[in-house]
Amino acid sequence: MPLRLTPHLREQLAAAPRPLFGGWVCSSSPVMAEIMAGSGLDWVLIDMEHAPSGLESTLAQLYAVSAYPVTPVVRVPAADPVVIKQVLDLGARTILVPMVSTPDQARTVAESAQYPPAGCRGVGSALARSARWNRAEGYLGDAADHVSVFVQIETAEGVKNAEAIAATPGIDGVFVGPSDLAASMGLLGQQTHPDVMAAVHRAFEGVAAARKPVGVNAFDPQAARDYADAGARFVLVGADVALVARASEALAATFIRDAGDGTRASY
Repeated sequence: MPLRLTPHLREQLAAAPRPLFGGWVCSSSPVMAEIMAGSGLDWVLIDMEHAPSGLESTLAQLYAVSAYPVTPVVRVPAADPVVIKQVLDLGARTILVPMVSTPDQARTVAESAQYPPAGCRGVGSALARSARWNRAEGYLGDAADHVSVFVQIETAEGVKNAEAIAATPGIDGVFVGPSDLAASMGLLGQQTHPDVMAAVHRAFEGVAAARKPVGVNAFDPQAARDYADAGARFVLVGADVALVARASEALAATFIRDAGDGTRASY
């Protein structure tokens, strides 16, 4: 039976005439994942690193997103071959692996996402959603074609190694994380500091030299536009929890400010 699937990120990037803008799902909520998926964004990041998402909730979010023409990306919590295998078996077609700073680490990630002899991914297609429980004909032989593997550069060391990381066979692209990069540079919490942004641009140059697509996290609208102009092909521009936090704060400020000291009793 042929798989009816939305394109994974490698395919989307190859076909896109412009940068792809995405939203982060940090709540672990399938409802919020569906809201983000239906927003008109190009892609959504389902997070397992900084969100309380386990395998079951990640699967529920993948189900929720699957009804929409949006590309889901699952960020695994670490470069752990077991977790990568499990997330791929859930049917995630694009994974993002955090904290990759060397070509050796990138190679481990790439091998974890491929079956032998190219890699070390455990074989469980008959039991897994990825191959639709062996209903996807020829999945074992074609599995690498069904999956995009991206790694995240988040340290000054990673910036220095950007070209070699991106050039690693089996790595489809690189995503730069300014928050942890800023911390590694002694500039914790200063993602838009000129030195941090300069380091992001150096990472862009390294990835471009390897002819791979590069992305970045940028919740500041101007920073997002500047990075897109500088060559970022996919950009995270907001997160579900941040959007709700800021909107609820604005709502509270509007009504509590208007209420003043409580003398206005009716509205």
